[in-house]
Amino acid sequence: MNPLRLLPLLGALVLPALASAQSAQPSPSDPSFEPKNIWINPGFYSAHFDGGKGLENVNQGLGFEYPLSDTYRITAGTFRNSDRRQSNYVGLYVLPFEFYGVKFGAVVGGFDGYPNYRNGNWFPAILPTAAIEGKNWGLNIAYVPTIKNRLYGAITFQLKYRFGNHE
Repeated sequence: MNPLRLLPLLGALVLPALASAQSAQPSPSDPSFEPKNIWINPGFYSAHFDGGKGLENVNQGLGFEYPLSDTYRITAGTFRNSDRRQSNYVGLYVLPFEFYGVKFGAVVGGFDGYPNYRNGNWFPAILPTAAIEGKNWGLNIAYVPTIKNRLYGAITFQLKYRFGNHE
């Protein structure tokens, strides 16, 4: 799948979030402007449901998460996937629910690099997600479903560190 085919989907998801966030944040020309809190992560740890397949659990990489509001965050990154191949991702976290300080929702976006799924080309995904966040450190937990003979299911853990003004 051509990654450009994901643009309309991502645009439909990101544009409303950007419009909502723009009213909440001063413009860069405003003297009171400070960059939003940017999260950085070193990849994922994947606890695979089928542990006997010799999959890579430590999926090292580099990713970023940019909050547009309390509900919406843009994310992008690269990592070494469970098939020991390089993968990239781009998406939007939508976390509208909060319970005891844990945010719940999903990440919607696209991934590539999985040789058994679309020959390593880009594919869309919606993954249920929970986010636990402190002042400097956070943890994203996501459910990746098994897609037989294409994608290995797992619960992923993504440790992240916040840069920025720490509001």
